Amino acid sequence: MIPEKPLILVTGASGYVGGRLIRILEKEGYPIRCLARQPAFVKPRVAAGTEIVQGDVLDKASLYKALEGVQTAFYLIHSMASTSGFQENDRRAAENFAQVAEECRVQRIIYLGGLGDDREHLSPHLHSRQEVGRILRQSDILTIELRASIVIGSGSLSFEMIRNLTEKLPLMVMPQWVRVLAQPIGIDDLLAYLVEAITIDIDASRVFEIGGADQLSYYDLMLEYTRVRELKRIMIPVPVLTPGLSSLWLGLVTPLYARIGRKLIDSIRHPTVVQDHSADHYFSVRAKSARDAIKAALVNEDKEFAETRWSDALSASSAQSAHFGGIRIKSRLVDSRQETVHASAEQAFRPILQIGGKNGWYAWNILWRIRGLLDLLIGGVGMRRGRPEKRDIRVGDTLDFWRVEALESPKYLKLFAEMKLPGKAWLEFEVTPQNGDSIIRQTATFYPLGLAGLLYWYGIYPLHALVFRSMIRKIARRAERGA
Repeated sequence: MIPEKPLILVTGASGYVGGRLIRILEKEGYPIRCLARQPAFVKPRVAAGTEIVQGDVLDKASLYKALEGVQTAFYLIHSMASTSGFQENDRRAAENFAQVAEECRVQRIIYLGGLGDDREHLSPHLHSRQEVGRILRQSDILTIELRASIVIGSGSLSFEMIRNLTEKLPLMVMPQWVRVLAQPIGIDDLLAYLVEAITIDIDASRVFEIGGADQLSYYDLMLEYTRVRELKRIMIPVPVLTPGLSSLWLGLVTPLYARIGRKLIDSIRHPTVVQDHSADHYFSVRAKSARDAIKAALVNEDKEFAETRWSDALSASSAQSAHFGGIRIKSRLVDSRQETVHASAEQAFRPILQIGGKNGWYAWNILWRIRGLLDLLIGGVGMRRGRPEKRDIRVGDTLDFWRVEALESPKYLKLFAEMKLPGKAWLEFEVTPQNGDSIIRQTATFYPLGLAGLLYWYGIYPLHALVFRSMIRKIARRAERGA
C-alpha cells in the first residue's frame, strides 16, 4: 500500500515561485493548501482539489486554519513591493508564522531566502530576507532555508529587467553595480531544490546556498541574453550612476516600479554567489548554465503562449485593443478583437476556413498584396503560394505568407507568419458558442526582435488596426449570411 503524502501549505501562492511550485506539487500528488489574502485570485490558477484558505501572515489569528494538520510549510513571502516599513512587516510576519506553526505542530518549514554574505553590510532588502530566515530557524520547527541569487525565468523580476533593457535599448550605459558577481539560477532548478527539500534527511535547521553553474554579473547576463536572442547592443560603462537614478531610469524602460528597482539594485550591489557548497551533498539537483537557463526561459514562454487561448485570457479582462499598439503581455504585443454572431460555431468557423489565396483576407486585400510584394522584394515568400484548392486547410498548409500551425475545427485556427519580419508573428481565430450564438475572436500576436521589431509594430499599427478591425467584421457578416 502506497503511503499517503503529507499535507503541504504554500504561502505566496500568487507569486512567481509559489504559483509554479504548486503546479509541480499537484502533478506529484501532494495534497496542497494555499494561504491567500485574495482566494478569488488564486482559485483559477490551481487544481480543483487544491484547498485555498483566506489569511494573511500579518494577521496571526488567520494562520491557525491555514496551518492546522500541515506537515510541511513553504514560506515564500517577502515585502519587496511595500512602500515603507517592509523590514518590520517581514519580521512580524515571520514571527507570527513561526509561533502558529509551532502550536500546530508543523514538522518542517522551507523558506526561500537571498544569497549574500551576512558578515557584510547588506542592503535593507537582503538583510530583511536573511533576518526572516533566522527567525524561522530559531523556532522549534526544522527549517530549511534555501538562499538563491538571481532567478532566471520568464516573469521573474530580474529576468524581466534584463529582457526589457536589452530588447528596448540598442545602446546602454552600464553603471558599476552591473559588474558585481552573482550566481543566477534557472527557475526549473530552483523549483527542483524546493521540491527535494520536502524529503531530504537532516536532523537540524540549516541554510543551503544554491545557484546555477556560472558566477557572472548582470552585465554578463545581458551579454548572454543578446547572444541567445541574436541582438546587437552597445554597452558603455560609466563610473557613476547612483541607485536612485538607476531605479528611475529602469522605471522608464522596464515594467518595474522605480521603488522596486531601487531595492533590486541595492541588492545587486552586493556579491550573491555560493560560498558554502554543502547543498551538493544533500540535493541531486545539478543546475544548468546561465545560457541554458535563458534559453529554457524563452522556450517555456513560447510554450505558454502556444497554449494560450485568448478567449479565456482576455474575455474576463477589460483589456482590449482600443489603445494604440494593442496590449503588451510580457514580451509579446497583442491585438485582439471579437464579434458576436447569430450563427452556430460551424457556421461561424466556415469563413475562417476559407481565408487566403483567391478568396482573399476579406478586408483591404490591396494592402495584403502590397505587403506580399514588399516581402518578395526583400527575399521573402510573398503572397504567391496561395492556399490549397478544392479542400479545407490542414495543419502544415500554407496560406499566402502564413502557415497553418494549429487547427481544431470548428473552434480554433492558428497561423504563423513566414514573411520577412523583425520578429515573429501569429494570427489566431477562436470560435466559442454562447447562448445559441457564437463569439469570434481574432488575435494578432507579435514577438518583436529588439528595437527594430518595436518600431515595426508601432510604425504600421495604424494599418494593422484598420485591416484587423475590418477583417473580423466582414468575417462576422459572412458567418451570419451563411447561417
